[in-house]
Amino acid sequence: MRSFLRSLYLNQRLFWVVTGCVVVFLLGFGWPFMLVVGKFVFFGAVGLLLVDILMLYRVRQGLLGSRLMADKLSNGDHNRITLQLQNQYNFTTHLTIWDELPEQFQERNFKLAAHLTPGQAQALTYTVRPVRRGEYSFGALNVYASTSIGFVARRYKFAQDFTVPVYPSYIQMRKYELYAISNRLTELGIKKIRKIGQNMEFDQIRNYVQGDDYRSVNWKATARRNNLMVNQFRDERSQQVYSVIDKGRMMKMPFNGMTLLDYAINAALVISNIAIKKSDKAGLITFGRRVATTLGASNRGGQMMKIMETLYNQKTGFKEPDFEALATHIRSRLNQRSLILLYTNFETLSSMERQLYFMRSIAKQHLLVVVCFKNTELHGLLNQAPKTTEEIYQKTVAEKFMYEKQLIVKELNRHGIHTILTAPENLTVNTINKYLELKARNLI
Repeated sequence: MRSFLRSLYLNQRLFWVVTGCVVVFLLGFGWPFMLVVGKFVFFGAVGLLLVDILMLYRVRQGLLGSRLMADKLSNGDHNRITLQLQNQYNFTTHLTIWDELPEQFQERNFKLAAHLTPGQAQALTYTVRPVRRGEYSFGALNVYASTSIGFVARRYKFAQDFTVPVYPSYIQMRKYELYAISNRLTELGIKKIRKIGQNMEFDQIRNYVQGDDYRSVNWKATARRNNLMVNQFRDERSQQVYSVIDKGRMMKMPFNGMTLLDYAINAALVISNIAIKKSDKAGLITFGRRVATTLGASNRGGQMMKIMETLYNQKTGFKEPDFEALATHIRSRLNQRSLILLYTNFETLSSMERQLYFMRSIAKQHLLVVVCFKNTELHGLLNQAPKTTEEIYQKTVAEKFMYEKQLIVKELNRHGIHTILTAPENLTVNTINKYLELKARNLI
């Protein structure tokens, strides 16, 4: 009996019928014949209510349901979640579905609806977009089943208490990997860059195929095999590519729900995977007030999993990062010349100049690329015509900050430090373009 009461819910339609009965009985004070009508309506409603309850509860398990999703979610992406439902009643069932989403989504009125014919199975799909890494706890999948009468609903609970971790954007990583394998990176905004000169190492001798460069013909092998043979070369391998991520307070700035740190983490995951696919070695360094994490560059199997697990646990602080500690750490730990992609953010020229000495120290031994972020919130102010004194002041300040960003890039370039100034949403594409450009110019 207790389980029956816990699962029984009254629908709005029943309250409307009850309200109608009350109105009819009230009219009976003026018109006595309305009392007869009211009794007829009341007993008819009670009868339909009992039939409604009987139809819903005469089957022990009238519905089957489950929630299907990946064992981890991808941060900043739309992750698909599928609800599988099957009707075991012998009548059409009207369903209202309330899935208890994790508190991080702040969704309090998430609801789906469906209609299932007898024996029908249906899959309902929706997406969620997490913007923070960490653990997300899903509650119960609540399904309220009603008949065509619609006076009451029976609640079914499925898939209770499920916790899933949110990792850096592995969906983005796989997308870029797939496009790279199929040579379709240009569709994502990756530029085709003509290779300057040659930096190749011998791979193997193989049979000539129509279209091969005749300059690669190996005449000695051709004479021995009595068949046209060519030398096959490949790009020089095993260059080290380090993603160095600043975890200071400036990386806590938000954009489209995510922090700049999360954009940097997603881009570092993608560029590490691309570098390994290009036969380079990928490594990782994170730092704040001190160097927090160091993962040596490698292209062995399992390296990407190590990088993903390391990035999963990174958090920003509210203190200034220590570039001196970073420069000292790189000088002592990185013995081979490497490409260092430094994800950081400077809002003023003076803040950059305080760290310039240490960045120049890194650039003496390695190829340093400083990745900074545009303040896209300022573009709206710059594009508006000011109408008040306050708006004129705001636009002037915005122009000053935009100009400072350009000065930062110019000053870094003057000291031989490569830069990427990008909007957060274009970070991954611009970083890959820079990496491919540097490889094409044989700088790494």
